[in-house]
Order: sequence, then C-alpha cells, then structure tokens
Amino acid sequence: MAFIGTASIDPVFAQDPNFTQFYANPLYLNPAFAGTARCPRICLNYRNEWPAITGTFVTYSASYDQHIDALHGGLGILVTNDKAGEGTINTTNISGMYSVQQAITRTFSIKAAFQATYAQKRLDWNRLTFGDQIDPKQGFVYNTQQQPGLGSRSNIDISAGVLGYSKKFFVGFAAHHLTQPDESLIQDPARLPIKFTGHAGALIPMDGKGGDAFISPNILYQQQQDFTQLNLGMYIMKGPIVGGLWYRNQDSFIALIGFQQDLFKVGYSYDVTVSKLSNATAGSHELSFQLQFECKPKKRVFRTISCPSF
Repeated sequence: MAFIGTASIDPVFAQDPNFTQFYANPLYLNPAFAGTARCPRICLNYRNEWPAITGTFVTYSASYDQHIDALHGGLGILVTNDKAGEGTINTTNISGMYSVQQAITRTFSIKAAFQATYAQKRLDWNRLTFGDQIDPKQGFVYNTQQQPGLGSRSNIDISAGVLGYSKKFFVGFAAHHLTQPDESLIQDPARLPIKFTGHAGALIPMDGKGGDAFISPNILYQQQQDFTQLNLGMYIMKGPIVGGLWYRNQDSFIALIGFQQDLFKVGYSYDVTVSKLSNATAGSHELSFQLQFECKPKKRVFRTISCPSF
C-alpha cells in the first residue's frame, strides 16, 4: 500500500519509535543501563503499533550487554529496525555503548555512559503516490512529475546517559541524537531532533520486610522537538508474576503482564487508545523477552540495580 503525498515535499522532522515496556529494553531507554545486570544479558523486543490502520508501524529490537571488570565498566550493543508504511520507510540503527560506575556512598551509585550509533534510513520511492497522479473521476491514472530523491541515507549519531540508584530507588537521564544528524532524502535538510528522557522510580516491599512481593511506582518523561510524552504508573511483583498499569498523555492506558523465572523473563503489553483514534487503531501490541546468563560471583565494588524488568 503506497503513501498518498503531494506534488511537492516539504522538510519534515522525524521522531524515534517508542517502546511501552521501556525497562524490558533498557539500552534503548538509556545507555547507562549497559552492564547494570553485571552478567551477560540478551533482550529481544517487538512492537506493532496501530495494526488496524493501513501503513502500520512495526519495530524490532535486540541488545546484548554485560559488565567487564578489565574495562571497569559495561559494554552493550543494540540493533533496532523500524518499518513504517508497510516497509515503505525502513530505518536501521546499530549502536555500541560503554558505561562506567562510580560508588558515591555505601548505598548509592552512579553510572554514566556514551553511545555511538550507525543509522541508515531507506525509502522505496516506487511505493509512493502523489497528488498530481490523481484524476478527479478515475483516480490514480497519471505519471507524477515529482523527482525521486535519495534511496537511502546513513549517519553517525552520538548519545549519552546517566543513572543513579540504590536498593530502594533509581533515577536516570538520557540525551539521544546530540549530533542531530540530517536524515533528509531530498534537498532540504531534515535533522533528527535531540530526544531528552527522564525516568525515576522506587522498589517498595509490600510486606515491609523485603519478601518476594513488591510495588514499584514509576514516572517517565520524554521530549523530542514538539513531541512530549508523560507515563505514570506502577508495577506489582509477586514471585514470578509481574503486572503493571500505566497512563500516557491523555492518549492511552497500558496494561502489562509478565513472567520471570530463574534466567529468563517474558512480557506482553497492550496499549488501549482512548483518544479519537480509539475505534480505528486496534491499540498497540508489544512483546519482550530477556535471557540472563550466569557468571562469576560479583565483586563487592560492583552494585547491580534493582528496578522493574518490563
């Protein structure tokens, strides 16, 4: 299915794909999460946004990270692929990141991270349609006069993040696209705006004694150009079962269910759209899977973060 455009193309500004289960995709949220589990970790994520609308958005993500004592920090690699308009626009990012930890007190640590990304955006011009192709009675019958631009564009992008945490609370900040790369496939520039992310939460034992039941209130705020997003909600964890409920920007409610056992975790979330699009979108579906490997016993100088996993 082709996009319907106009006879001329104005410069536009892109926006990053968004994952509902942000803690199930920690490196995508904040590069400072690289190595926070200490042992090797693999995360796989899939999101299908508004599947009932033609030209849906489908995003895939895969990451690997671990702490390396010899480097005194964590290393991570993240690969994301986003398909829009049934694959008409295809964006692939490959990121590498390094984080370093510093203990501030006996109970509080800070992690700071640097991220470098190779990004490529591809556009299939053959699948586009334009206004000058339309006949009022017969529909799309004419050849367009619009000249195609570039088929793909590649960039190097830089991001950074910081994370502070103890056993009871955590707070983080990340700035993505500090170099604001030009993603334009036509003559006019279209720079990717910087995305600012702030997130915080706490992990509270429900029995007050540190058993296997916890409640975790959380907040996440993101801003990219004129787009802003505020997520408010909480997780409830009881043994291997995790549930969550979120409210986002007067736009949707998010329900989450997860299962964690030993070395793996799996989660499913559904975004219930409450805006004027509610009857047309069929919401958004998201799946996550994490595999946590065992490693040598941790050293005393290293402190892992206690926070939700979905």
